[in-house]
Amino acid sequence: MNVHDHNRDAWNAESDSGTSEWCQPVDAATIAAARAGDWSVILTPNKSVPRAWFGSISGARVLCLASAGGQQAPILAAAGAEVTSVDLSPAQLAKDAEVAAREQLSLTTIEADMTDFAGAVDSGYDLIFHATSNVFASRLAPVWRDCAAVLKPGGRLLSGFMNPDFFLFDHDEVDAGGPLTVRHKLPFQAARDLPADLREARIKNREALEYSHSMQDQIGGQIDAGFVIEGFYEDRWSPEATRLDPFMPTSFATLARKAC
Repeated sequence: MNVHDHNRDAWNAESDSGTSEWCQPVDAATIAAARAGDWSVILTPNKSVPRAWFGSISGARVLCLASAGGQQAPILAAAGAEVTSVDLSPAQLAKDAEVAAREQLSLTTIEADMTDFAGAVDSGYDLIFHATSNVFASRLAPVWRDCAAVLKPGGRLLSGFMNPDFFLFDHDEVDAGGPLTVRHKLPFQAARDLPADLREARIKNREALEYSHSMQDQIGGQIDAGFVIEGFYEDRWSPEATRLDPFMPTSFATLARKAC
């Protein structure tokens, strides 16, 4: 099957359902606060990104990569950035465009895959904001390559990503009350490693299929693409989202700078 097309359709369905927290456009009060300088955004489920990671946001050219849904991109635009939102899902991009139109924000949306987007945008960006989403990409080297291609020298890449150890466990079993038992060898690929019945059920229900990636591919991959890692933090999710939450951080975030 074509996982790329499946994941695009899955995110369109999730966005259209209006039930996911990642598909809820921000309200007018949030945009008004951002215009007044009171704003924050997340790369991971809970922690706000340190403001120092952004540098000067006013007038900065920002590319929000695979993080559409009417949340981060409109907030950064209201804070004064010149924002382009690039995402695989037209339904998620429509949420960004909806907030931009409602609040009279200047925001460009472009439909493209995070693993092959450099040809769809121009270059010279000051910052890329890449919230946790590369879990839906089969390979990371193309993501980091294209990020380096469109950033100006000294430009910043802010990325969130899943803890690879999260994928050791069978979460369908855990969510059903089963034990926290290691089931999968890493790196995990849902289309390959899930039992056939669970895989087919996810496909039928239009649920996105995920990939785990090693820390070497996440952080080492950024370094190999010409970035210098300048910041790092861990985040947790919630006990409701995963029973792993009390035991380990479920996601990480990095600040990287393109070498001059």
